[in-house]
Amino acid sequence: MALTVYSTTWCGPCKRLKSQLTREGISFKDIDIERDPSAAEFVMSVNNGNQVVPTVVIDTPDGRVVRTNPSALEVKALLGAA
Repeated sequence: MALTVYSTTWCGPCKRLKSQLTREGISFKDIDIERDPSAAEFVMSVNNGNQVVPTVVIDTPDGRVVRTNPSALEVKALLGAA
């Protein structure tokens, strides 16, 4: 199972979520949408044309879960359910 966090360097909620995930021992791939145009396009495609971060993607054998601005608890629960 893969966890990806789409973020920016200046985003407060992004920093908080990544810090909390790290503290919980949850590994993730961090993608800065300002440095990766294709990542920005993906984020816009799942957020009605807006670059809303953090956008979290969990890839599981059964499919893909996408959440915008989730809490660390929600991410942890989704990982446990997947």
